[in-house]
Amino acid sequence: MIPGREALLKPLSVVVTGSECTGKTTLAAALATRFGCPWSPEFARRHAEAVGATLGSEDVEPIARGQRDAEDAATAIAERLVVHDTDLVSTLVYARHYYGACPDWIEEAARARRADLYLLLHPDTAWASDGVRDRPRHREEMHALFGATLAELGAVVVEVRGPWEKRRLTAEQAVAAALAARAGQRRA
Repeated sequence: MIPGREALLKPLSVVVTGSECTGKTTLAAALATRFGCPWSPEFARRHAEAVGATLGSEDVEPIARGQRDAEDAATAIAERLVVHDTDLVSTLVYARHYYGACPDWIEEAARARRADLYLLLHPDTAWASDGVRDRPRHREEMHALFGATLAELGAVVVEVRGPWEKRRLTAEQAVAAALAARAGQRRA
């Protein structure tokens, strides 16, 4: 088998990521609808709602396991494409930021499970509270941390900016281009 060929047999993995309240969930759901594929929701939000308290360092590993499981469930039913509303990179970024470190296994898993494409949403939209997030003035700082971490991981990143329709169009074009490139690699 051609080296790397097994990776071409897996569905293309796209992650919508970035700082809080930038429209990740809305965009992930829209992409899944547009391309007719499964998607995994962000687990951290569900976890925060379930514990009903401020998250602490003890929540990092349960969030990572839940996120990983949600991604795996969506990937298991995907054929050519799967979309994730965040992934372990988010857990890594937030653990480093809030607690100064991240468990080694999560860092290793984030690297090993790196998606094929990351859509990094810029915080140039109005803050819309979701009842869980609480740091509207820190989105630029977090955006920079996401960008640096994705670069550290060697991820393929497309920056998504502007009003909703521009974001949606940029994301759809990036996913379509990645799917076309994957199809070309499969034929080669």
